[in-house]
Amino acid sequence: MKQQGRIIKIISNQYEVLDEQGNRHLCVAMGKLRKQYAPVVGDIVTIEHFSDQIGIQKIQKRKNELKRPAIANVDQAIIVMSCKDPDFSTTLIDRLIFQIAYANITPILCITKLDLIREDDPIHQEIEDYRRSGYQVYESGKGYATEELCAALKGKISVLTGQSGAGKSSLLNRIEPDFKLQTQEISKALGRGKHTTRHCELHEVAQGWVGDTPGFSSMDFSYMDVMTLQECIPDFKDYLYSCKFNDCIHINEPGCKIQEAVEAGKISKIRYEHYKEIVAMIKSGKPKY
Repeated sequence: MKQQGRIIKIISNQYEVLDEQGNRHLCVAMGKLRKQYAPVVGDIVTIEHFSDQIGIQKIQKRKNELKRPAIANVDQAIIVMSCKDPDFSTTLIDRLIFQIAYANITPILCITKLDLIREDDPIHQEIEDYRRSGYQVYESGKGYATEELCAALKGKISVLTGQSGAGKSSLLNRIEPDFKLQTQEISKALGRGKHTTRHCELHEVAQGWVGDTPGFSSMDFSYMDVMTLQECIPDFKDYLYSCKFNDCIHINEPGCKIQEAVEAGKISKIRYEHYKEIVAMIKSGKPKY
C-alpha cells in the first residue's frame, strides 16, 4: 500500500512521516532515492508498506529548501528580534529578510521584549516602517497577547530565526507549554553537545508546525545573483519591470522606478540602503557578514 505524507522528524537514518490521515510512520529511505536527493524534514514523500518495514519510495518536488537547518517546503520564516539585550537591529532584520525572500519563503517579523522600552523609543518608528512596507509584524513581551501570532502559525510550516537571546524559545514556550518539554526530552535523549546523531524535527505548535532549530546561521551572500535578489525583495515588488532598462539593479541607473519610489517615500530608505550594501558586498567578493 502506498501513501503520501510529510517527514516531520529525522534521527540518524530513520524518518518519521505524518500521513494525510494524521498517522505517524517510522520509515527507512529506499535505495532508489539515491537518484534524487537525501530526504530532509518537510519533504512530501510517497511511502510504501512492506512486510518488515515502511520505505520512502519518492520525494516530491520541493517548493523551497534551506541548508541550515536542513528543511524543505517552508511557508514562512519568523524573524525574532528583541528591542534590547540584544539590541534591535534593522541591519540584521533586513539581511535576514533578503536571505529568506531569496529562498522563496515569506518573511514575518516578531519583535520581543517590547515591555523593556519606553513608548517614545525610536524603535517604535522603525517597527512601523516595516508595517508601512507591507510586512506582517507581531509584538511580544510581558503582558502581550499571543493570539495573533498563534493565528499566523496555524496551518503553516514555519522556522524561527534571529539573534541568540532574542527570546525564540521563550516565545514558543508561551504559545505551547509542551514545546519546552519536547525539546528538553530531545536534548536529554541525544546528549548535549553531541553531534554524531543527525536530528531535525517539526513540532506541532498552535495547530501549525515549527522547525526546532534556528535557520540562517551563516550570513553568507556569496551564492546570490544580484538580478535574482532584486526580484525577491518584497519592498520592490510593485515597481519591478517598469524601469527604463531590463537589467536595472536599482543602484544608479537612469529611469529607475525603484529609486524614484525611494525618493518619493514609497519604499523604505532604510531597506533600500541595506539592499545597496548587499549588492556592493556581492560585487566586491566579500559577501560574508
